Amino acid sequence: MIEIHIPGYKHLKLSQAIIDFNGTLAENGILIDQVKSQLIELAKRIEIYVVTGDTYCTAREQLQDLPCRTVILPSHEQALAKREIVEQLGADMSVAIGNGRNDVQMMQSAALAIAVMGKEGAARDAFITADVIAGDIHAALDMLQYPQRLVATLRS
Repeated sequence: MIEIHIPGYKHLKLSQAIIDFNGTLAENGILIDQVKSQLIELAKRIEIYVVTGDTYCTAREQLQDLPCRTVILPSHEQALAKREIVEQLGADMSVAIGNGRNDVQMMQSAALAIAVMGKEGAARDAFITADVIAGDIHAALDMLQYPQRLVATLRS
């Protein structure tokens, strides 16, 4: 579990991360360099769920040796499916990380939402919905490994 008290904002007790794959953890269906080691370290503290429409049909292969659960979504109503996963796992104990329009509902439901700007870009609505915006996936995952970064960004 990751517990973070953010003065003037929230007290978070996060037990799971729900993370988008393409555009967030992966580029063109291939896991971004150094993400594997970051996920391995993060999994020591919280459960990781990777949720994806799997545009490139590579997610299972790319994530097979990692301590995470991979959820391949149907091609329709992905935004709703992602939100339902967050709610089933416990929205008040979840952090959602994504970059796309289909990530917005899960980000709205989660206790903490981090939008990521990668080479694929990011949907405007993801940025508007997020509690915090990370310059890349490495920065987003580091915010969870080093939660004082979230305190510095979100306190009031």
